[in-house]
Amino acid sequence: MPENEVSTPATPPTADGIVIRSTGSWYDVRTPAGVVPAKMRGKFRLRQGATTNPVAVGDNVSLRLNADETGLITEIHPRRNKLSRRAAGRRVGKEHVIVSNIDAALVMQSVELPKPNPGFVDRFLVMATYHDLEAGIILNKTDLQNENNRGNVAYFKDIYQDLGYSIFLVSAKSGEGMDALREFLNGKVSVIAGPSGAGKSTLLNALEPDLDLPTGEVSLKTKKGRHTTTNAALFPINATSYVADTPGIREYGLFGITAEDLGHYYPEFEPYLNQCKFPNCMHDHEPACAVKDAVEQDEIHPTRFHNYLSILDSLYLGEKDVGR
Repeated sequence: MPENEVSTPATPPTADGIVIRSTGSWYDVRTPAGVVPAKMRGKFRLRQGATTNPVAVGDNVSLRLNADETGLITEIHPRRNKLSRRAAGRRVGKEHVIVSNIDAALVMQSVELPKPNPGFVDRFLVMATYHDLEAGIILNKTDLQNENNRGNVAYFKDIYQDLGYSIFLVSAKSGEGMDALREFLNGKVSVIAGPSGAGKSTLLNALEPDLDLPTGEVSLKTKKGRHTTTNAALFPINATSYVADTPGIREYGLFGITAEDLGHYYPEFEPYLNQCKFPNCMHDHEPACAVKDAVEQDEIHPTRFHNYLSILDSLYLGEKDVGR
């Protein structure tokens, strides 16, 4: 090299990929060359605003590749959609993005151990509808059906199926109903969320045994599950289908939805919303409310309406008492 010629530093290699796992400050990014563990630039934290996690599982990102085979996330590409909830604990008031860029969102419950929670289900479905996602319900552990809990199965099958939601009655243990679920998931990027113990990891192992995800038992004393999934992750279940597994969620706070708009995310309310006496009717204490009349006439299921009122109260309170 001539004495007066200045060498130009080599440009670091780059890659594009999708975030498949979030573990604290590290993100696993799947790129054409393989999975790269990466951190994000500090500027993303500075501008995260009302969001707890500026980078979420499912995000498409650009990386700068380091010599030690790690990466630095330099760009987060626009999301086509997301599923989120209100952050819990000391971060209440912020949005927590569960997963982004998905085709379907499924809430998972179990017939028993733990018992199904219709209030949790309705909160999840409201948020899925708010984000314009195809939504459905998985009711696992049908092998535990008996005379005492058979009504739980009937409730989900009869009520939500009539509302247009996809319902899957399955047993990850026996294989019952799994073929229909596989068909639904085929060719999609989906997310499954629910409480610990509902069997999400067991279900994913049944869908793709090579995953070999750790599973846990439900405490017979508390009737609640123990956390086995600690971080959100995106798993392939065949060549064209991916499912995001999430840590168990005990409470599902709504984010971005106002009390005034809540009724619009209940599909069975739609035929009656313009028939109330008052145009700003909240379907709570107002007289001449067409929605309440529909409940009395069994055209709207009373449990769904009760859950609506519970969510409405929590929105009035600013979600200080998040429904469970």
